[in-house]
Amino acid sequence: MSFLTRTVLGLSLLCIFIDICYGIKCWDCRSDADSKCSDPFDNTTFAITDCDQIKPISYIYDKYDIRTQKSTICRKIRQKVNGVWKYFRSCAFLGEVGLKGDERFCLMRTGTYNIFMEYCTCNSKDGCNTSSHVSNSKRLLIFSVITLYILYKTL
Repeated sequence: MSFLTRTVLGLSLLCIFIDICYGIKCWDCRSDADSKCSDPFDNTTFAITDCDQIKPISYIYDKYDIRTQKSTICRKIRQKVNGVWKYFRSCAFLGEVGLKGDERFCLMRTGTYNIFMEYCTCNSKDGCNTSSHVSNSKRLLIFSVITLYILYKTL
């Protein structure tokens, strides 16, 4: 087996085991600006936001803390103040997914003077919301094409 064949075969094997991830994409809207942002959510008028394109707010940015440099989760905030419901959807730079890592559950808080807040975070899919991963079937296809090419060239 030639050096080129071994190199191509090694690189194709490496491709199988490496996940290529892209930034998460989240809905970005406020119900006080557009009522379609509230629940039930109507995403037909909103463009999904690539969170990699959003810069963190200066007061949370820390050049030594990677968690503040890139948004890795999406959030939805539902709040009721004095009987008025408002919804906010956006990319988030800080926080953890769901409660104890389970995004099916949201953090809920109530306060005095008729204040209620629900804070939901997720990263399971784009839109609400995960990173896009190259699937195993695509990696298998890439590996198969490269392997067939090598076999064709060596025969």
